[in-house]
Amino acid sequence: MNLAEKVASLPLSPGVYLMKDSLGHIIYVGKAKQLKKRVQSYFYNAKGHSPKVKQLVRNIRDLDYKLTDTEFEAFMLECQLIKEIKPMYNKKMKNPLAYSYIAIRTDTAYRQLAVTYDPAEYGDSLYFGPYTSRSTVERAIQGIKESQKILCSAPHAKNTLCLNHSLGLCIGMCGGGEALARYEEIMHSVVGLLNGNDQRILEDMQRRMNQAAGNFEFETAAKYRDYCTAVSSLLQKEKVIGFTGQNKNIVVLEPMHEQELKLILIRGSEILDRARLNTGQMSIESLQKFIQSAISSSFSKPAGGKPDAISRHKLDEAQIIYSYLAGSSGNYSIIPQEWLETPDRAALAEAVRELVEGHFNDSPG
Repeated sequence: MNLAEKVASLPLSPGVYLMKDSLGHIIYVGKAKQLKKRVQSYFYNAKGHSPKVKQLVRNIRDLDYKLTDTEFEAFMLECQLIKEIKPMYNKKMKNPLAYSYIAIRTDTAYRQLAVTYDPAEYGDSLYFGPYTSRSTVERAIQGIKESQKILCSAPHAKNTLCLNHSLGLCIGMCGGGEALARYEEIMHSVVGLLNGNDQRILEDMQRRMNQAAGNFEFETAAKYRDYCTAVSSLLQKEKVIGFTGQNKNIVVLEPMHEQELKLILIRGSEILDRARLNTGQMSIESLQKFIQSAISSSFSKPAGGKPDAISRHKLDEAQIIYSYLAGSSGNYSIIPQEWLETPDRAALAEAVRELVEGHFNDSPG
């Protein structure tokens, strides 16, 4: 069967596709909710493709695919295969070392914002990350500094006002005194912003954007829009990092076909178990008992040892899970470890009951 015939015969099912070159090497891995439509899109409307995709298509000579029961599993399988195979065209996963971190430096005369690849470069300073896009980090930091007027051009000077102070870009912390006290308040807000519990700086940037737009200063408005987007992206990534580090026990109940469900049990960013359930052959009571038993078996042992370092792949897996749960209709449950350690497990049973009832309540008909 040639390539065109393979593409035409692909099913309209969730899964992962593996593009191969003339030597049979896998050069790209992708996922799809409907394999046939997604793969066909590479070979049609080529004029709208990016240069990277055009180059990929020119090198495709064959393909394989792996079916999954659900779109969520396709996302996770794609991530796993990219980690294992490292295909040349999966640029996003190509360099697992290219992380950036934000440092709040404490090894200087006063705290300073910095961007680094090494989360230990400045000793015991405070670090946030990892972030996969350095350009986003740098744009966010530039926006924070500019909006708060802390773009000091002589941060190592003592009691000497810098040139940027005369230009209105620096509040004058380089000169000490009250300006330095105000600067420390701003840095406290920056830490709160990056921790996700103080939105005042982002709100100030949004006000500046709206004010510039209202004054028809469209270049300034566009600049602050980009700053706001970059900061929001960092905050989203911090949420994912926090989510990953908590090693939560997550139960997902995902619909497949008319009378089939997929049970997926996850701890942190790792899938521990999965099962297909036929609701036409099980009563609600037996369905609940099966799910509760699976939860008890998979999550009975607490996560041991120190948390692993957050690698690029772990972060990508966590992003998939976090995004899925954030966009879900609510058909999942997070199970605290203490629920599994009580003799009666009443809280666990109630959570399972609500999960199953939630599925049937959301189902059409």
